[in-house]
Amino acid sequence: MATSKKQNFSRRAFMRTSGLAGGGLLIGFNLFHACKEKSNFVPPADLSKLDYQDFNAYIKIAEDGTVTIFAPNPEIGQGVKTAMPMLIAEELDVSWDKVYVQQAKLDTVNYQRQVAGGSQSLRHGWEPLRRTGATAKQMLVNAAAAQWNIDSADCTAKEGVITNNKTKETLGYGDVVNAAAQLPIPEEVTLKKPKDFTIIGTDTPNVDIDEIITGKPLFGVDYKPEGTLFAAMARPPAFGMALEDYNATSVKKMDGVVDVFTIGEKARKLIAAQPNIAEILSTSDKVVILAKSTWQAFKAKKALETKWKEVTPLEDTKEHDDAMLALLDGKEFTTMREDGDVEKAFAEADQIIERTYEAPFLPHNCMEPMNFYAHVTDERVHLVGPIQTPAWKAGAVAAMLDRKPEDVTLEMTRMGGGFGRRLYGDFVLEAAEIADRVRKPVKVVYSREDDMNDGIYRMATKYRIKAGIKEGKITAYHLKEAAINSNMYGLIPNFFPAGAIENYKVDVASHKSNITTGAWRAPYTNFLAYAEQSFFDELAESMNVDRVQLRLDLLKKVNPEADERIQYSPERMIKVIETAVEKSGWGRKDNVYQGFVNYYCHNTHVAEVADVVIEDGIPVIKKVTCVVDCGIVVNPLGALNQIEGGIVDGVGHALYGDFSFKDGKPSASNFDTYRLIRMKEAPIVETHLIQNEIAPTGLGEPTLPPAGGAIANALKAATGNRFYQQPFTKFPELFQPKEKEIIG
Repeated sequence: MATSKKQNFSRRAFMRTSGLAGGGLLIGFNLFHACKEKSNFVPPADLSKLDYQDFNAYIKIAEDGTVTIFAPNPEIGQGVKTAMPMLIAEELDVSWDKVYVQQAKLDTVNYQRQVAGGSQSLRHGWEPLRRTGATAKQMLVNAAAAQWNIDSADCTAKEGVITNNKTKETLGYGDVVNAAAQLPIPEEVTLKKPKDFTIIGTDTPNVDIDEIITGKPLFGVDYKPEGTLFAAMARPPAFGMALEDYNATSVKKMDGVVDVFTIGEKARKLIAAQPNIAEILSTSDKVVILAKSTWQAFKAKKALETKWKEVTPLEDTKEHDDAMLALLDGKEFTTMREDGDVEKAFAEADQIIERTYEAPFLPHNCMEPMNFYAHVTDERVHLVGPIQTPAWKAGAVAAMLDRKPEDVTLEMTRMGGGFGRRLYGDFVLEAAEIADRVRKPVKVVYSREDDMNDGIYRMATKYRIKAGIKEGKITAYHLKEAAINSNMYGLIPNFFPAGAIENYKVDVASHKSNITTGAWRAPYTNFLAYAEQSFFDELAESMNVDRVQLRLDLLKKVNPEADERIQYSPERMIKVIETAVEKSGWGRKDNVYQGFVNYYCHNTHVAEVADVVIEDGIPVIKKVTCVVDCGIVVNPLGALNQIEGGIVDGVGHALYGDFSFKDGKPSASNFDTYRLIRMKEAPIVETHLIQNEIAPTGLGEPTLPPAGGAIANALKAATGNRFYQQPFTKFPELFQPKEKEIIG
């Protein structure tokens, strides 16, 4: 159904047009003004004297009809630089092959939520961006109607051309863009019905694909203006150590080395002012080697003589494991949700099943190591690089350097992976502190060892799940989390099976560690989905009921209208389950062992079925069938990339991802000792998208969490063994095939 939306745009939402050097016109449209009712944006008096790249938010329409749209959110490979402009172009009614996309700068006044995290970009931009395009189109149509002296209702616009329905005359957008900017902003616009979409829902290649495959400068690591110096840093060799002394006499004589000094004072000052940032910033000094090239800086760092001292206990993974198990056995928990009387239900149960699931720390291992550019002068602080939270980091830099927020300009580059690591931006603060000291353009570049040894890791976690069964029904469910540095919103307590079991409780507890931890792709759910879905399979087996039917029966009990805390839709979840059963050939394949899961996270419903076969006496994961309900799919090609990538990532880390600490030092510092999934080990992924007209939800993360559970359940079918710890390959004795009939 078409929808009319009242606009709250002020006249300031639009900049007047001007001639450009190469010909053409510019309509300066504040793309997210609809989201920002209080904007201080004031258009400059004479646009013709400024390069259009000085502006952060606009639609540029050239004389030949081409349209340039700025993409506001950081691009980390999740496809928003392509998909978000598609929303604007759809309602603007232009041909996509005449659209060019550019990355916007950070603009906290005129943009909302310039963040890459939580798989929320399209969900938040769905209506505002479409209203943006629709409003711009209506102004162009109004301008054409005024020129023809007819009512705008007698005009239609399609692919950048406005047609007079009475005379069949036509005008291109470029013909009327100057006049359009002089007109009043329409109070109402009509958004298209989904059936009328011509861009949304079509396979659209990544707008950066040519630059990516030809190796053109695009990523943060590529940004190095003339005169840039490169910084490498000697960091504490273990968590709990700090710099005591260093000797740089010989290093300063090395070829290309410009200077050697320490930083850390400004970071400590920032921690004092903002204690929450201490979780990602070391309080120790770091030794900076500044050189004319990255290689020279890295080489000098290896030659640097340093002395470190222990300032806090050097922790071991064994100590962490013991501490988390003690938490699970104790009573010091924060209760996130409690329904009914769990203890009474357990006391009355005919059978109680309790299992503990364990996962290690994990590094992020982005393909592009951390890096950032900074140039600090008296006039401004110029920052450029890959960051998921540009506004947060620009604000932190301003606070650290005692500068006004408006002094800080931050430009976003494309990122070679983020996965949560680039939410924190400790590398941005390092670059800014170095640049402030030397007052020259500086590029901080991490080595792979820097990334893995001094990182921000997925927290090690243990879950204990307990269920009570009475008269063949699940009557009690208690989920407990013990994690390293959990920030206590942990388990997402209102996800399934919340609302499906009368007596239901979720508790969390945290063990404090000096090892820095943070978000890792699909925070919390990346491991919880495996634990819960493995547990449900074991419940079904113990109850002697069909494992899929058990889930369906529970979902049919859920009434979100009666419990507004419930975040998932039981109807949508049932649909993905039934579709996955059909499309995967569940239980109907010869010589194939299958594992089933369903999961909800990041507002998206997913079901996955893993196929395992025995080859040369070893279970091999051959295929994962995935069904996704993420609402309207803006870019199916991009969606498939996200779905497949998430599953392969989830399978790889469940099988191989292992990371621990001994005396505060990580167990691996590069890929020679840290195991990732290899191309030949990646399963085939068959994807099915549920078609509906519901607004889009997240897709960058939701398919990763269920993957571990799907393969764990399939491996149980193949071997008869259950896996309670990740990575699974750490326990080769569990991979021995069983001699039993094939089951689904």
